[in-house]
Amino acid sequence: MGLRRRHDRHLTALGLGVALLAATSDMGVSAEAVALAPSTMPRIGTVDARFQSYNIEMVEVTGGRFWKPYGPTISEEGGRSSPYAYRPPIDLTNPKLRRLAAALGPAYMRVSGTWANGVYFADTDNPSPVPPSGFHGVLARQQWHDVIDFAKTVDARLVTSFAASAGARDVNGAWNADQARRLISYTRGIGGRIAAAELVNEPDLAGLGGVPSDYNAAAYGRDFATFHAFIKWDDPSIMVLGPGLSGEIATAPDFAAATKPGIDGFSYHHYDMLSERCSGHAHPETALSEERLARTDHALMFQRALRDRFAPGKPIWLTETAEAACGGDRYAATFRDTFRYLDQLGRLARAGVQVVMHNTLAASDYGLLDETTLTPRPNYWGALLWRKLMGSTVLNVGVRESGLHVYAHCLRDVGGGVAMLAINTDRGTTHALRLPEASSRYTLDAPQLQDTAVRMNGTTLALNARDELPAIDGHATAAGVVTFAPATISFLAMPAARNPACH
Repeated sequence: MGLRRRHDRHLTALGLGVALLAATSDMGVSAEAVALAPSTMPRIGTVDARFQSYNIEMVEVTGGRFWKPYGPTISEEGGRSSPYAYRPPIDLTNPKLRRLAAALGPAYMRVSGTWANGVYFADTDNPSPVPPSGFHGVLARQQWHDVIDFAKTVDARLVTSFAASAGARDVNGAWNADQARRLISYTRGIGGRIAAAELVNEPDLAGLGGVPSDYNAAAYGRDFATFHAFIKWDDPSIMVLGPGLSGEIATAPDFAAATKPGIDGFSYHHYDMLSERCSGHAHPETALSEERLARTDHALMFQRALRDRFAPGKPIWLTETAEAACGGDRYAATFRDTFRYLDQLGRLARAGVQVVMHNTLAASDYGLLDETTLTPRPNYWGALLWRKLMGSTVLNVGVRESGLHVYAHCLRDVGGGVAMLAINTDRGTTHALRLPEASSRYTLDAPQLQDTAVRMNGTTLALNARDELPAIDGHATAAGVVTFAPATISFLAMPAARNPACH
């Protein structure tokens, strides 16, 4: 019972929901429904219970110059384009922000980033706004207190890094632990805890955030030995992460080797590209292409080889990722990027990556929330559905079909239940699966990929007048052939699957 394209624009919200759940589209239908058996899908691994996590940049906490959100034009300073703009400190006491973050918990919250490399923890209630020599920012006690309180309230465990600029070094240029000691001591003193830490944010990008411009793997190795010894003496419960490199660089093996005293987890960063702020090129027309989506796999292959060589058996954490570095491209805040966001989670969970930290929760264009209004963006709604449905046990779907990416986990908090994620990246083909189980279906779509709002089962997702989340209820779907319209993302919850791997 097809619905023709010429009628699509006239569908009511209910009719649209029917269209998304119906069988065909004149744009094309895949040849045959692929049969899946959720009840017998084998377990292939598990991920951390806080697998889906996020970053709040240190510069958000302190206030400072960060990636300016796109308007009609990027701001002009001194007669040339500037990618930065001052932003005041984020209000971590904001009830709306806390409510939206709590809905994604449990999670890890990483407070780090380039700006953390040169921030001075004042360890006083009334610090001077002018940082000491060798630092470029000031972190006040109250600001860090708000970080700790926020993390407790939203069920987030804290991950951070420490200052590594000239002010955090001795006369010989070696890193000293004074700033790290002060921050950890204050955190502990107010009943907080740092769950994991990297020494420095992206040590391979010398000169950024105040790291010495001649910084190299040998200097990092010297500093890391000091850092490792300090953490294991001061608070061995803190997980030591590293090396946290920016990407696939020629010197990556040298930096990985420099963690020789030992790491508890192998961390890395990955962005598909640079945003236009950093002279990149967005190419939104390729965002759903197999080549673009597979870049996540290629990056992991590179990093996993380093892990296997220098830290075999250690868990892998992706501690910073988004659509594009430098704040994201103009389409990072649209439905177009939700395909990458959820496909990346599916791929990395299947590959055994334990934690994925999206950059950011609420800053610049790649934020899950608009930084000014805190309005949820399409990626936030995708994150909310992942949190609601996808448990920590990863299952083997057993089939891969070009254009339809299918992932399966045990259904969160339901013994024996199975959750599936089906992402149709084709713009002109409806794909189909044959399932023996009835399910609850949650399908995301938008009239245009560039839309900043998203619909679920035909109804636009939005907060109510009290800034509360709407009910997230699935559409009952019978066993049999289930179809997926072009450019849609669907979660299927099957609580009665009775999969023995999910008990």
